Amino acid sequence: MADERRLVAGRYRLNERIGRGGMGTVWRAQDEVLAREVALKQLHTQPHLTDDELATLYERTRREARSAARVVHPNVVVVHDVVDDEGRPCIVMEYVRAPTLADLLKGGRAVPPEEAARIGLGMIAALRAAHAADVLHRDVKPGNVLLGAEGRIVLTDFGIAVTAGASTLTQTGQMVGSIDYMAPERIRGHKPGPASDLWSLGATLYQAVEGRPPYRRETAMETAYAIAVDPLEPMRQAGALEPLIDALLTKDPEQRPSAEQTERALRAASADGTGTAGHALASAAAPASPVTQTGPVPAPPPTQTGPAPDSPTRAHARRKRRTSRRRLALVSAVVALAAAAGAVTYVTARHHGEGLSLTQHTTHTPTPSATPTPAAVPDGYHLVSDTKLGVSFPLPDGWKAGKRTGDTLTYTDPTGLVGITIGTVEPAGPNPVTHFQDIEANTKVNYPSYRRLRMQQTTFRGQPAAVWEFTFRGRARDFRAIDLGYGREGGREYDIYLSAPEAQWDTHRPVFDVVRDGFATSG
Repeated sequence: MADERRLVAGRYRLNERIGRGGMGTVWRAQDEVLAREVALKQLHTQPHLTDDELATLYERTRREARSAARVVHPNVVVVHDVVDDEGRPCIVMEYVRAPTLADLLKGGRAVPPEEAARIGLGMIAALRAAHAADVLHRDVKPGNVLLGAEGRIVLTDFGIAVTAGASTLTQTGQMVGSIDYMAPERIRGHKPGPASDLWSLGATLYQAVEGRPPYRRETAMETAYAIAVDPLEPMRQAGALEPLIDALLTKDPEQRPSAEQTERALRAASADGTGTAGHALASAAAPASPVTQTGPVPAPPPTQTGPAPDSPTRAHARRKRRTSRRRLALVSAVVALAAAAGAVTYVTARHHGEGLSLTQHTTHTPTPSATPTPAAVPDGYHLVSDTKLGVSFPLPDGWKAGKRTGDTLTYTDPTGLVGITIGTVEPAGPNPVTHFQDIEANTKVNYPSYRRLRMQQTTFRGQPAAVWEFTFRGRARDFRAIDLGYGREGGREYDIYLSAPEAQWDTHRPVFDVVRDGFATSG
């Protein structure tokens, strides 16, 4: 190579090229003044830019190197110096002799959730230090995570970092960062914040446990669009990390967990891998309840499954118009972003699974399938049928019926703390996730302690479906709930809802699976 062994700034001898990206090349170099190895990031020549554009780019690089140098932490690569080489700025950094997480994940490989959580702990420690210094990374991804000796995790390449609140020096439409790990608000052209780095952390953790980025598509434009509007493809190997990753990849940055909550959830997952990360995340997110009285089971958050007071037809028409306007604006932004990203071609992510394995939602209309014949009722359950709703399902022995409200049935266990609710919506909307989002908006107002764990679009028995899982504070204890809704637009939507004390969730969660699997309709 022409540059190999060349001396930069009269001090740094280039020895070996160790990385190359869209903006520059990283070299292993020798600091001949201090006799130590360093990493030197050298910007590429940009012949297509004008002199003014080059001056802007170089000033941004120098500024961002100064920003990165302010972050001093064991999990952050040290920035030693910024020098000029034939007019181009170069960033001189600590050299860490280590593979990257991207190297470890090559070929679709994945790591166990406990190991991913350990790596995530190092990353969140680095991000907390950066954010405390008012610095955003903006390019958190597996390729920028070094797996050092003795378990050290180092977040590197703050070369496109930016001081929070500083004016941007990038040209309009110029993409800064890697598309697979770019938060939805950045896709939409909004100003990034610390939550944007946390989304990228979630995308990195997703790939670590699943073997692929969460939204990768065949082209950069399709990937950007998927990040902005598509539901998250469900995880199969995340284990205790699933609730945290799902929360980090929430499209609304205000709904993502904080760095502190993320660290607590990662610590719980790395400690034993028994699923306590979800509990740690929920407990960290839920504020203390001002109500301390004890008494009967509290009513769960509103689970109204009947039609809203407004006309479903008119409401759907308004939603459709609003959605069309949003999508038109978003498509324009995505097209501009994709043009800046260039013609990048990716390997198509494989889709797996069916039914309630929570497959990725696609735009085709699922082929209807007949309602399966219910399996034999398990021991300890009996079959319940309701002619008004036209449904039947297994129910645990000893459970009793509660008050019927419209097209809703409720049954509770002998303690009165665990409940199953069956309801219908007619006519059904395009997908139950829209219905769930409407209920969630009301729930947030009436239950300040409400925290979403996941809301995922999927299919069930060949029909559009959604799964919604959340926690809330009752009168005397924390509760957790899961709701499945499925049904075709214009037909009937069926909803199956279970709530139980969070402390006993693992004990009662199987009831939902039995009811769901044995659920049958006469229509």
